[in-house]
Amino acid sequence: MTGAEPLTSGGRVPNPEPRAPSTASVWVQAARPKTLWASVAPVVVGTAMAYGDGGFHWPSAAVALTCALLIQIVANFANDLFDFEKGADTERRQGPVRVTHAGWVTPVAMRRATLGVMVFLVLGGLYLVWRGGWPIALIGIFSVIAGLLYTGGPYPLGYMGLGDVLVLIFFGPVAVAGTYYVQTLSVSAAVLVAGLAPGFLSVAILTVNNLRDMEEDGTTGKKTLVVRFGRGFACVEYVLAIVLACFLPLAIYLAWGQHGYSVAAAAVVFLAIPAFRKVCTDTGPALNPVLASTAQLLLVYSVIFSVGWII
Repeated sequence: MTGAEPLTSGGRVPNPEPRAPSTASVWVQAARPKTLWASVAPVVVGTAMAYGDGGFHWPSAAVALTCALLIQIVANFANDLFDFEKGADTERRQGPVRVTHAGWVTPVAMRRATLGVMVFLVLGGLYLVWRGGWPIALIGIFSVIAGLLYTGGPYPLGYMGLGDVLVLIFFGPVAVAGTYYVQTLSVSAAVLVAGLAPGFLSVAILTVNNLRDMEEDGTTGKKTLVVRFGRGFACVEYVLAIVLACFLPLAIYLAWGQHGYSVAAAAVVFLAIPAFRKVCTDTGPALNPVLASTAQLLLVYSVIFSVGWII
């Protein structure tokens, strides 16, 4: 349910919008649909690799995709709530409105919604555990814990500058290898290496987000790597993450000599050149289009790599 009255946290008064959207629109916004490609992409890659290796299993692929989306929605809901409670969202925010801070959703409602999504996640996870056993159980448990601790708890990992590492691992090799494993019941070094690519591209998305919010984060104690090391670091991290992701298909082909068409995904680096320039020069809300275009790069990369691997 939405909240009609402004809420307070830690002495801060949120800045509600004059007119709240419909209830459905509020919850869609809380789920942050534009960010969900970070969950879809590694499942697409893992499924394509399973198909190309003769192990495609569509029920497992479908449930893996559903669970990946639910894990990220849980993390997004928790982030919305915990950032509000810690006072990290302020009226200086440069990005989209956060629904708890805006007063559109009460903290109690957001907690209930987070738990509700987790119930559906557990139901889907039970099938994957039945299919893949204890390794899948561990992946699911640690993925949820990482999502909650990103901004929750006394020592939120995202506030300590560890968000980039978590994103690389969980939106990269863990998601790709987990998707591959529940279909083929095996995993290979090539799958783990390929999984780094969506991980690196998701790090690039996070870098733009943190660069846009650098000033606000710096004043609220959110010490991301961009806050710690500055704009120059953000520029280098963004470019390096995308270049490394685009290099990996060639490295895989050179190492294992198979699925050569997947090397075509390396061409995505040329599509990223305009974004390189903007990340290294623009600030604040001007980076919002770059955030969207980087998510599109992740999608395009995943599709090209996946089609190349299959053919």
